[in-house]
Amino acid sequence: MTALRPNTTPPPPSAPNKHAEQWVAQIAKMTQPDSIVWCDGSREEKKRLTELAVSTGVLHPLNPEKRPGCYLSRSNPNDVARVEHLTFICTPTKEEAGPTNNWMAPKEAYDKLAKLFEGSMKGKTMYVVPYIMGPIGSPFSKVGVEITDSVYVVLNMRIMTRMGQVAWDMLGESNDFNRGLHSTLDLDPNKRFICHFPEDNTIWSCGSGYGGNVLLGKKCLALRIGSYLGKKEGWLAEHMLILGIESPDGQISYVAAAFPSACGKTNFAMMIPPRRFEGWRIWTVGDDIAWMRVGSDGRLWAVNPENGYFGVAPGTNHKSNPNAMKTMEKDSLFTNVALTKDNDVWWEEMDGEVPEELTDWQGRPWKKGSTEKAAHPNSRFTAPATNNPSISRESDNPNGVPISAIIFGGRRATTIPLVLQSFNWAHGVYLGAMLGSETTAAATGKVGVLRRDPMAMLPFCGYNMGDYFAHWLSMRHKITYPPKIFLVNWFRKDEDGKFLWPGYGENMRVLKWIVDRAFVRIGGRETAVGWVPREGDIDLSGLDITAETFKKATDINVDEWKTELDNQQEFFDLIGPTMPEPLRLQRDLLRAMLK
Repeated sequence: MTALRPNTTPPPPSAPNKHAEQWVAQIAKMTQPDSIVWCDGSREEKKRLTELAVSTGVLHPLNPEKRPGCYLSRSNPNDVARVEHLTFICTPTKEEAGPTNNWMAPKEAYDKLAKLFEGSMKGKTMYVVPYIMGPIGSPFSKVGVEITDSVYVVLNMRIMTRMGQVAWDMLGESNDFNRGLHSTLDLDPNKRFICHFPEDNTIWSCGSGYGGNVLLGKKCLALRIGSYLGKKEGWLAEHMLILGIESPDGQISYVAAAFPSACGKTNFAMMIPPRRFEGWRIWTVGDDIAWMRVGSDGRLWAVNPENGYFGVAPGTNHKSNPNAMKTMEKDSLFTNVALTKDNDVWWEEMDGEVPEELTDWQGRPWKKGSTEKAAHPNSRFTAPATNNPSISRESDNPNGVPISAIIFGGRRATTIPLVLQSFNWAHGVYLGAMLGSETTAAATGKVGVLRRDPMAMLPFCGYNMGDYFAHWLSMRHKITYPPKIFLVNWFRKDEDGKFLWPGYGENMRVLKWIVDRAFVRIGGRETAVGWVPREGDIDLSGLDITAETFKKATDINVDEWKTELDNQQEFFDLIGPTMPEPLRLQRDLLRAMLK
């Protein structure tokens, strides 16, 4: 064991196991911090670290009457989002990482980053953050330890995970924990790397202070490392929300759903049913990530490994997501939003009139009518899941919840109907594998550019995407009672460019049809590409939608689907020889059906 430097603080006797002590000592020798704090997750620690963050300018206190316990943080303008081009999967061979991931050989990555980490914490405090992803005591759950020099990271991890002594208690004497190392360095983009070492269950991140790059339990462990572990151990780590839908008679069914960005994922997870569905409730189990295993009863069971929400603020309001607005009213952290004169937060598309004057996300004066955004488009809120009025009572259940339906959804102006049920598991995997969204002008400057995002996992799969599809297909042999698989599209438009479906809470109408189909309680119309609802299958009462509009929203246009299948060739070519043959056959079958 490498001894701790004389000016560091030794761990308390009751905290870590010997493996963690040895590892921390090695990292301390490399990074040379002035002191080490072993985080315990206590309220006293939160108070102390929050006061430190305020005194050093990391956090700005918000109006205590409007936002009790809430704070604003501003990141460096060059550090405001995930950096996919600097995110690497470090497997022994490039083929294992696959064509959709950036790859770096493990030795090269360790050597490159070790030089950056050398002495990186001189003059700083090293925080050792033990945490659990998943409910405490659950067979699903994984223990991680993140070493960081950022108090912002510690305070966010406290919200997003089960952090502190509970993690040491769960780990015991085991050596099976994720080793995460993070240092902000000097925030130079040329020194920014997020490297994943799946075979070592290790993550090294440097040069960034932005949440998606530095909260290592989230996308890094829960998805990239998690998906690798899932393949190895026979389960699924997915970029999916989990919700429960409760009928007036008290029956609750659970679904998992994957949506690429800008497709309403969090809004769907926290949906409030429209007035027509009085007595129905939506319960949020999770808004972003699902870990799913086959239970002893042959069904697929899911847990949300997270303990909080790290959501995009712009576009969130009392129409799009009233539960999210309530969730962030207290004990929340905001990053890169604007500040009002009375010390409250503001972002684009928030409720009410646009204020005449604000302080923008960079701390500069901002006036109404400015061509620049007051809040950064990727500004965030970090809020405890327990704040959510619709939080499911099963959200901490160690066994998870049984999944009756899996939903894939993208943003498509044409082709994809409002809702489509797959014929079987393999067909459903094919639909998920071909998932895509059309970009908006706000995102790229071009409208309608289709980007494939299979299962909404393209940036988050920790190994070869072709092998990932094969793993999905193989799960069918383990699941006695597989969930039904559906495809949805809230964004289909008519010939005038108007949306055919109102979305938001009205999506409850589609969700009810999905659940009824999962339990074979309602019919549908078979088409060449899957099952769609017939006229009358979805309750449209109270909506300003004609039968003709509904028909357009659910129509299967053969020519558009033929074009869709042709356009998929580029993605098949990208995946190459690891694309599973059953998915190629599914495409051939659809092509034949369309003739």
